[in-house]
Amino acid sequence: MMAEKQTPKARFSTKLPNGDFLGITIWPGKSEPSAEVVTVQIRHPTGKYSLLPERPVTKSSEKTEAVAIGATDGD
Repeated sequence: MMAEKQTPKARFSTKLPNGDFLGITIWPGKSEPSAEVVTVQIRHPTGKYSLLPERPVTKSSEKTEAVAIGATDGD
């Protein structure tokens, strides 16, 4: 059985003032279709990624909450 390739719901990337690149991607949840998974990556110009350690899941961190993200026009 071949896994179905997911496509992101949204993707944003920009170059930071120090030359690094910031990437933010929003993925649909795997087991809960209405959930969203947000990944944030900072890439150095060398192309290397820094892997952050996984945060262990605890009973208090199992809660989920909705987060509203919006853009402003800067007025």
